[in-house]
Amino acid sequence: QVQLVESGGGLVQVGDSLSLSCVASGRAFSNYFIGWFRQGPLNAREFVSGIWGGTAKFYADSAKGRFTISRDNTKNTVLLQMNSLSVEDTAVYYCAAGSRALTVTTMRTWENYNSWGQGTQVTVSS
Repeated sequence: QVQLVESGGGLVQVGDSLSLSCVASGRAFSNYFIGWFRQGPLNAREFVSGIWGGTAKFYADSAKGRFTISRDNTKNTVLLQMNSLSVEDTAVYYCAAGSRALTVTTMRTWENYNSWGQGTQVTVSS
């Protein structure tokens, strides 16, 4: 198991950028798939992006072209760079760790993850 802590959220305006960080503690960080999810005030928790220990990256359609996920296994860190933010991106953002059993399909469902951070609030104002 890994423990995860997110940071980097805040209040920004439409069109601005934010970089979220997910730092993990625990063993064998590189073996875990790390996903980013978000949950708005009236919405279910939804998949945003994810990355395997190497270079394989995945994005929700809403994130493609605007968000970039990256990973540094030497620092147990995953970053989510978010550009061109819109009001619809307002949510609490969570990072989560999943096992090697995750597939392209199952990675998009939050119930399939083992560990979660506490979340970081992103608010985009018009």
